[in-house]
Amino acid sequence: MKKILITGGAGFIGSSLAERLITDKENFVVVVDDLSTGNLGKLPKTNGNGHKFIKCDVNVYPDISEIMLSYKFDFVFHYAAVVGVQRTQENPIKVLKDIDGIKNIITLCKNTGVKRIFYSSSSEIYGEPVEFPQNVYTTPLNSRLPYAIVKNVGEAFLRSYKQEYGQNYTIFRFFNTYGSRQSRDFVISKFIIRALENKDIPIYGDGSQTRTFCYIDDNVEACIKAFYTDQIINDVINIGGAIETPILELANLIIRLTKSKSKIVHRPPLKEGDMTRRLPDNKRMIEILGRDLLPLEEGIKKILATGIFEHRD
Repeated sequence: MKKILITGGAGFIGSSLAERLITDKENFVVVVDDLSTGNLGKLPKTNGNGHKFIKCDVNVYPDISEIMLSYKFDFVFHYAAVVGVQRTQENPIKVLKDIDGIKNIITLCKNTGVKRIFYSSSSEIYGEPVEFPQNVYTTPLNSRLPYAIVKNVGEAFLRSYKQEYGQNYTIFRFFNTYGSRQSRDFVISKFIIRALENKDIPIYGDGSQTRTFCYIDDNVEACIKAFYTDQIINDVINIGGAIETPILELANLIIRLTKSKSKIVHRPPLKEGDMTRRLPDNKRMIEILGRDLLPLEEGIKKILATGIFEHRD
């Protein structure tokens, strides 16, 4: 049986990953999360010996060390992090504290015989892009945002521990991922909620800034296949869609699909953090999946079909 730890496992992507991994009876999955942004309601609903949840802040060494020394995991998915543009900009010191968690996890992995660490990095690591599509081996390091810096530091730790101690890793650079469990302060969730309520949809600047979008099932499947087929060992992969969508076009699409009466209102551009373009080179992801990604319109329809944003607290 493979013992697997998922940090940040009560979050959007972490909980979706946990749900998939526990379907394999050969896996025993331990989910840890401090619940600062995670939610117990996102955790898999199945009972039995397939998984266990432990509340823990990975940035606190005594807490996470007790868990890792007790279980001696085979694999670790380190997904715990402060996320969200607004949240990370408003809490820069909290973001920088995540470096403690990275050091704790990677040190404990080395000391407990973990076979491979899977690290959730981010498209923010590219800063303002210098080439398109964005290639995993071209990282300009031109972003001053703490979140991007922390992700860069995490990647540097992994490479350094591989060089000195032989600790194996895989780096997933996540681009915009969306789905029904996503927090409500991310762009697609936010736009859907406001559209369903026929409220104005705010856009920063003229809305020409582009993003690519990846449906959660495509994200998780690619990561799990990389895990099971021993791919991207001691390497980096972009996990994201490769079709650029202007934010203004996204807002209009959601208005159309929800049959909303919402109007788009333009706000001043953000001073930092709103990069003009995002476009990953996702060829490796497509090769691993062996298929195309779900189109954005179909993904939004899937979210709307759940009715999750129509029945809110």
